[in-house]
Amino acid sequence: MTLFKLLSALFEYPDEEMVRALPELMTLVNAEPDIEPAEREAIAAFMNWLAECDLTEAQARYVKSFDMTPEHALHLTHHLFGDDKNRGPALIDLGEYYKSYGMEIEGNELPDYLPLVLEFASMLEPVEARVFLDPFAKVIAQLGANLSAAESPWAPLVRLIEARARLVPTAFVPEPQPVTETICHDSECESPVTWDAPMQPAIQPITMHAAR
Repeated sequence: MTLFKLLSALFEYPDEEMVRALPELMTLVNAEPDIEPAEREAIAAFMNWLAECDLTEAQARYVKSFDMTPEHALHLTHHLFGDDKNRGPALIDLGEYYKSYGMEIEGNELPDYLPLVLEFASMLEPVEARVFLDPFAKVIAQLGANLSAAESPWAPLVRLIEARARLVPTAFVPEPQPVTETICHDSECESPVTWDAPMQPAIQPITMHAAR
């Protein structure tokens, strides 16, 4: 799905190449029929902010948000499990799920890194992508709440992902919470999150490059 691929790119570290690509990306957004008007508006607002913002300032804000603030971490199982023992098995299971579709990740990036999750989802059919993302929906909602509380320009983009991730729509909006308050509590962590193997032949092998 084009939307997930686009959002994957927008959650990467902003650099000159990204800024130069903004007009082309906006053209893609406007031409994509599967992107809803409200989604298009939110994406345009973010792109306008990035285009008008000093790049050094945007980079500093990205680092402060995602690299220095645990509540804003882009590694999704960090919010789900924290340092719980079940985080490791969940990461392994997710990595194996990628491999079952022919996707390999180069470098040391963990498979729950949001841009990688979105890049993978973009290769799936819309319904299959929603099924894949649904286990992350509560985590994505919490990340969105935390970013909104910090008035982050990335918060509206997370809301778009959340809406596309849920199998069952909900009006519930979580309160911001520290990462020490993990979403998966002890009583819920007796077994790790799992992803089923694909029910169709693996897609063409693809290599995913780790983040900066």
